[in-house]
Amino acid sequence: METLVSYAAHSSQTRGRRHAEPSAAPRSEFQRDRDRIIHSTAFRRLEYKTQVFVNHEGDLFRTRLTHSLEVAQIGRTIARVLSLNEDLVEAVALAHDLGHTPFGHAGQDALNACMREHGGFEHNLQSLRVVDLLEERYAAFDGLNLTFEAREGILKHCSLGNAEKLGDIGARFINKQQPSLEAQIANLADEIAYNNHDVDDGLRSGLITLEQLMEVQLFARHLAEVRAKYPALQGRREVTETVRRMINTLIIDLVDTTRINVENSGVQTLSEVRAAPPLVAFSPALLDEHRELKRFLHRHLYRHYKVARMSSKAGRIISDLYTAFTGDARLLPPEHQERESLEGARAVADYIAGMTDRYAMREHRRIFAVEEIYG
Repeated sequence: METLVSYAAHSSQTRGRRHAEPSAAPRSEFQRDRDRIIHSTAFRRLEYKTQVFVNHEGDLFRTRLTHSLEVAQIGRTIARVLSLNEDLVEAVALAHDLGHTPFGHAGQDALNACMREHGGFEHNLQSLRVVDLLEERYAAFDGLNLTFEAREGILKHCSLGNAEKLGDIGARFINKQQPSLEAQIANLADEIAYNNHDVDDGLRSGLITLEQLMEVQLFARHLAEVRAKYPALQGRREVTETVRRMINTLIIDLVDTTRINVENSGVQTLSEVRAAPPLVAFSPALLDEHRELKRFLHRHLYRHYKVARMSSKAGRIISDLYTAFTGDARLLPPEHQERESLEGARAVADYIAGMTDRYAMREHRRIFAVEEIYG
C-alpha cells in the first residue's frame, strides 16, 4: 500500500474491536474487516434485495449487492488519489447496506411504521446491528466484531436518542464531530453510485427517457460531449458512455474540492479531522448539478406510477408479515421464536429486514395464500 497521509485512518492505530482478538497479520485490521463482510450471510443476501427495481423485474437491473460493489470501486478510487485508507473505505462501502430491508426504501418505510412504538427502524442502525450482533459465524462472539472505524463509517445517521444508547460509537453525534475522511468518502461514493446508476437503470426500464433527462444540466452536458465525439453512437453505448463521464466528473470534482478543503482546514491528524467540519465535498457548482439530478430522479423515477405500485405492494407485504408474526409468534421459524420471546417486536423486525425480496414474497404466500396450506 502507498504511504498514507498523516490524517488518514491507519489500521495500526485502530481504536480496536468490541472483543479483543490476535493480530490479523499479514492482513491489516481493515482488510480483515472487509474480508469478514464479504463472507457474511447478510452480504450474500444483498444479491436479491432491491435497489430500485425488484429482483424479478429484470436480470440486468442493479441490486443492493451490485450497488455496494460499485460504491466500493468509486470509494477506493477516491481514497487512492487522496492517499487515504482504501481498505477502510472498501469495508464501509461493502457493509453500508447490510441492514437494508427487502424492497428498498419502500420496505424500510413500511417496517419503520410498524416499529414506531418500539423505537422505529432505520437501515443504518440495522446495518450496525447486523455486524455487531446478528451475524452468526464465529465461536467467540456474535456479529463480525469489526473495528471501531468500520462501525462508525457504517453508522452514517443517528438520532441523539439512539446515539446515547450506543456508547462510544454514538458519541460523535452527541459531540457534533465527524467520522474519518474514509467514512466521509464512502458516504459520497454511495450518492455518486446510486444517482448515476439509477439513471442507467431508469433508462433501461423505459420509465425515464433521454428527452426528459435533457432537462438535467449534468446529464445534458455529458450527453452533448458524447454526441460530439461519437456522432454515430446510439442506444445503450451512448447511455453508458454518458453515465461513465458523469461519474468521472463527479469523482474528479470531489477529489479536487476535498484537497482544497483539507489544505484550508490545516488538519494533520485524524483527531483534527473529527473536530473539523465535513471535508469531503463537491464544489458548490457541481453540488447544484448533483442535487438537480437527484430531484429529477425523485420526480420522474422514484415517484413513477409503476414504481409506486410496486412500492405499495412491498409495503403491504412487510406490514402483513409484521402483523402476522407479532400477532402469533408460532408463525416464525423456531430459532426466531426463541429470539422473539426475549426481544419481542425487535426480533421480528430483524427477521423481516434480513429477508430477500423473493423470500419475503414467498413467506407472504406461505402465510396468506389459501393454496399454501402446508407452507
